[in-house]
Formats: sequence, structure tokens, C-alpha cells
Amino acid sequence: MKPQAQALRQSRTLPQALTVLILGFAILLAQALYANARGAPESFADLAEQISPSVVNITTSTTVAGRTGPQGIVPEGSPFEDFFRDLPTPDGSPRRSSALGSGFVISEDGYIVTNNHVIEGADEILIEFFSGQELPAEVIGTDRNTDIALLKVEADQPLPFVPFGNSDSARVGDWVMAMGNPLGQGFSVSAGIVSARNRALSGTYDDYIQTDAAINRGNSGGPLFNMDGEVIGVNTAILSPNGGSIGIGFAMSSAVVTRVVDQLQEFGETRRGWLGVRIQDVTPDVAEAMGLEEAAGALITDVPDGPAKDGGILSGDVIVSFDGQVVADTRELVRRVGNTDIGKSVRVVVFREGQTKTLLVTLGRRETAEEEAIPAAASTDDTPAEPQQENMLGMTLSPITEQTREELDLPAAAEGLIVNDVDGLSEAFEKGLRAGDIITEAGQRKVSSIADLEARVEEAKEAGRKSLLLLIRRSGQPRFVALSLE
Repeated sequence: MKPQAQALRQSRTLPQALTVLILGFAILLAQALYANARGAPESFADLAEQISPSVVNITTSTTVAGRTGPQGIVPEGSPFEDFFRDLPTPDGSPRRSSALGSGFVISEDGYIVTNNHVIEGADEILIEFFSGQELPAEVIGTDRNTDIALLKVEADQPLPFVPFGNSDSARVGDWVMAMGNPLGQGFSVSAGIVSARNRALSGTYDDYIQTDAAINRGNSGGPLFNMDGEVIGVNTAILSPNGGSIGIGFAMSSAVVTRVVDQLQEFGETRRGWLGVRIQDVTPDVAEAMGLEEAAGALITDVPDGPAKDGGILSGDVIVSFDGQVVADTRELVRRVGNTDIGKSVRVVVFREGQTKTLLVTLGRRETAEEEAIPAAASTDDTPAEPQQENMLGMTLSPITEQTREELDLPAAAEGLIVNDVDGLSEAFEKGLRAGDIITEAGQRKVSSIADLEARVEEAKEAGRKSLLLLIRRSGQPRFVALSLE
């Protein structure tokens, strides 16, 4: 019986041991998954202590022309005295106005980054460090397009500073920390997560990180840190109905800021690449009208004198690749061109007449081009009545004549169809066409008469197109519109 009993005990012991091992592994796995999902540090104190010495408060002072105004609204010494400080002076004499903001040191020799709107127009800029030390600062350079400014202070000893991190590696849901001078309270820390990436507000080069870390007035120009203590954004704006934080803040990404700062430090100004085209996004109906497989790229609406024209780019081309990188939309193209070195020859792939074509374009400088702004064509808002009108595609059209060229002050070579009226219930009206617009192309070919437009319509139908692409000019500004043929 003993051998049988021993065998029975072994048969029971083996499954029990295996069960214990499996349970133990499951517990360890669950703990690891929980810790990974939890993700939050037990405390932000170590990080706050590490980065605080490099964050600064900024106070600016500006002389404002005097205006007459109310007097004695609040008693001297009142807690509301600062709020009324900027009200008009009763005798109209000049006054001093102050503002508060934040910033951070990026080098031991005293370079400081902040927002342009924090220091714009300031006569004096005072930097307050975490240690309590105060130093005056000078402006090295500013960039309104990204709202970034670079300052410099002279210190007797090396200053603590923070490095920039890679904002492109930040993921939605990652922890971040903001530090600055909210509402003048000074050196305040808030933490949250990355709520969204690649946000655009109103600027050409916008690439904002959205966060729910509390950002208020006074935080402008302060740093947004990742958990490694690297700056991945410069706190710039909030979305709020009441002026206070509701958990929607925006920090300009370090991917944009670092290039701007480098140029300001080297040149005192920005030097962005310039292609020299007017562009619009490719919508699904425009893509269908052009025979594109997908609604992507940047559609060229006009090519004035400049690098693009010299390189062979034409109105109606769709840029699908720039300098070896696929172009998703106009915003992406603008950023890539702006970030490319002036004078560099780049390969630009365009979609033209059903096939791709590679062109070589040598970039110019945007800032120079903006100073030499190319004048727009004369306004066409005042459209005279025209004989021999025709109703097509929801519009009343007539050709440009010598009389209309003179009345609208158009160039002698101007050709096209004038939109005299648009049916309010038509697709043309829905897509923004209005009386006074001029149709210069249809199906990416010039039109100068009603017969030309009718021919383009028939060609599109024969080719199986559901829509026709029109090039419209209004006050000299071109854009493409696709109208349905069904």
C-alpha cells in the first residue's frame, strides 16, 4: 500500500505546486499591468525641486501716453489697487504700465526664453530668479509668428538652466508639468497630461501641445516639462470663457521653438525658407475633379514671381512631396518650407495632368519676400452689369470685355468669366462664390468665353468626372472650387 500512497501524494503535490506558480505569476503580472496603467508618479516634488532654479518670473514696464480718466476709485493700499493701476490718469500725463509673465533659462550664460507678447513694447524687463535674485534683461530677438522671444541677462556666475526635449515623442496621455508666475503668485507648479497634439490656433506655424495642467494669466512664456525635466513646450495660451484655467491650455511645441531660438540667438531674427506660392487644401471633391486618389497635398492656386515659378511649378499643380517628405496638407507644407534652409535646392513632387512630376526649386527667404509683398490684382467687388449673360452651374456669367477691363481696372491681358449673380440655393453659393468673382480656369484650362466653359463641362462629363474644378479670383486672391456636374 505504501507505494500506492506515495504515488497518490505525488499526484496531488505536482498540480498544487503548478497552481501556486501560476497564481504567483498572475499576481506579478497583474501588479505590473496595474503599475503600468497607473503611470502617475508618487510625487512631483523631486522634479519640481530639480527644475525650479531655471524658471523665472518676468516683470515688464512700459511708458503709456496719458489719458484723462476716473480718480479715487479705490483707496491707496487697497488689494484692488494693482487692478486699477492701468486706468487713465486724471490729468492726462504719461504713466508707467507693468505686466507679468514667465520664462526659463536655456544656457548657463543667461539666455532666457519667453513669449513675445510678454515683453512686446516694454521699456524695461526685469528677471526674478527662484533664489530671489533680480537682473535686468535685454531683448536678443523676437518672432511674432510663433510668439517667441529670446532675452539675455548678465550674471556673475553660471546660471542653472534646462534643456529642450523632443516634443514629437510626447504622446497623448503623457504626464507633464507647468511652472510659472500665474496671476502674479510666482513660482507655482501644476501637473496634468498631454490632452492633444499638433493643435493649430491662428498662426501659420502653429504646432501646439494641448494640456490640462493649470495654466493662467502670468504663465505665458513659462515651460511645459516632461517627466525627464526637459522642456517640450512654451505655455502660450488658454481656451477659457472667463479668463481662468478650465483645463484647456496650449504650449508651443519645442520642435518649433528650438529652431526659432537658434535663429534668434545666431541672427537676432528668423530666417525661414520661402517657396513663393499661394495654396489651399485638397478637399475630396477637388481631388475627384482632378483625378487624385486621395484628398491630400497642397493645391497651388497662384505662382507669382519667385522660387516656385523659377523652378517650373504651375497654378493647378498639387504638391504631394517636398524635400523627400510626403505633404499631407497646406499646414504641413508651410511648416516644412519654413524650416528648410534658405538657398537650399529641394526636390518638389507635383501632381499635374494625371501624373507626377519632380521639380528642383531653390528656396528664397520668407521675411524678405514679405517686405517686398507682391501687390494683389485690383479689387473686383464692384461688378457692372453685362449683356450676353448665361446661367450655368448656379451662376449668371458673362465674359470679360474691354469695357469691364476698364471699369474693373483689370490688366489688358485679363481673361475669364465674371460672376454677375449666384443662386442662393445653389452649390456655388454654398461653396462661397459671389457676384464679382472671376472664373479664370475650368478643368485646369483657361476660359475666356461661355463656350469655353461649356466645352470644359462636356469634357469632364465624357471623362466620367462628377465635378468640375474652377479657379476663382476675388480681389486678386485665387482659390479652387469644385462644383458638381450632376
